[in-house]
Amino acid sequence: MIGIFGGTFDPIHYGHLRAALEVKEIFGLAEVRLIPSATPPHRPHPAASPLMRLRMLTLAVSNHPELVVDSRELDRAGPSYMVDTLKSLRQDFTGEPLLLFIGSDAFNQLTHWHQWQHLLTYAHIVVMTRPGFTAQALDDFFTARLASGQQELAQTVAGKLFFQAVTQLDISATAIRKMIAEQHNPGFLLPDAVITYIKQNGLYQTKRPELSLH
Repeated sequence: MIGIFGGTFDPIHYGHLRAALEVKEIFGLAEVRLIPSATPPHRPHPAASPLMRLRMLTLAVSNHPELVVDSRELDRAGPSYMVDTLKSLRQDFTGEPLLLFIGSDAFNQLTHWHQWQHLLTYAHIVVMTRPGFTAQALDDFFTARLASGQQELAQTVAGKLFFQAVTQLDISATAIRKMIAEQHNPGFLLPDAVITYIKQNGLYQTKRPELSLH
């Protein structure tokens, strides 16, 4: 099974990385593919350029070969629709179960995604929740596809919905960007190699041209 973890990663931080590592172990995945969005259709344009976000991702996972950086959305023109990404991944992994991991907030907005019904044609959807989370009443479309356990996800390549509690660190990329702009030290919120890259390239500085992180 292959895990799919998309986002702007602006910047990548330990909240992303911890969740990716945890679901990799919970579901026994061969790998988790981290896919940075080029032009996200449902949120503001990222502050850092696509290549810079890709570089930060690569630095962050350099010691974790089970976390794979996948640049297909950056290499594709137009809006970064997840349905197109999953269709492309399905062509690469024809007989492999694909698990698309999203947060509960994203799931609540899922019916606003481009061709959202077709997501399950190409992958399972796993909603990462906080411990103790209770799903709201699901409509018939989702209820009919709800998996009763993890084992169902391994039995077919796509088509199931599953809720999985994970450790969710209260870390926000928005808060990190604000912290850096205000000249505060974001240490222990994201990898040191990423902090060094941010400093070297003057990223997220909206208040003063210099950046002091130490």
